[in-house]
Amino acid sequence: MQIYEKKRKKALKKFASQEKTLSLHTKDISMNKYNSILIIDDNIAIHTALQFCLETTFKNIKSISDPNDILKTLAQEEFDIVLLDMNFTLGTNTGQDGIMWLRAIKKRHPQLPVVLLTAYANIQLAVKGMKYGAADFITKPWDNDELTRKLKDAIDNNLAIETLDQAEAEHIRKAISLCHGNLSKAAEMLNISRQTLYNKIKKLKE
Repeated sequence: MQIYEKKRKKALKKFASQEKTLSLHTKDISMNKYNSILIIDDNIAIHTALQFCLETTFKNIKSISDPNDILKTLAQEEFDIVLLDMNFTLGTNTGQDGIMWLRAIKKRHPQLPVVLLTAYANIQLAVKGMKYGAADFITKPWDNDELTRKLKDAIDNNLAIETLDQAEAEHIRKAISLCHGNLSKAAEMLNISRQTLYNKIKKLKE
């Protein structure tokens, strides 16, 4: 009886240790998750496949089919990244839809990384998209590991690197604040004309 009791206690102790390890592992996975992604593609099957692929990486995955809902959705919710298909017009495969919506997104949300989802035939157009601010592109059919890596890299790079425009904007705000809103003094501090400072402020508000 004593031998049985010792074995039982040993088994319970081992089980408790395994449970603790599993709990910590689950917690680590949860902490490593990225927050949210917005997927825009008019193919519902693509939504399902991406949901399955990315559910262990992102806490929140939102998919929309109509690109006309993009700006409204971005105004209502915050996202870490956008995954944007390049074709939405039935019967066309030019990728111009994606370029148009990419430019619209970057105009309203210049710091939001956008990764383009494209067919093999549109790779050159996807490269063109990067000139308009896309962080990267992925081709269909995609490799799950590559897709996840590119999305993570786009988010990490966006957080790690401050653009020249961001640095300049912060510099201007500090100068104006130090000069208590006096644009003439702020312009003198920045070593630029008052008109140049005014133009930069106007650009920041666009």
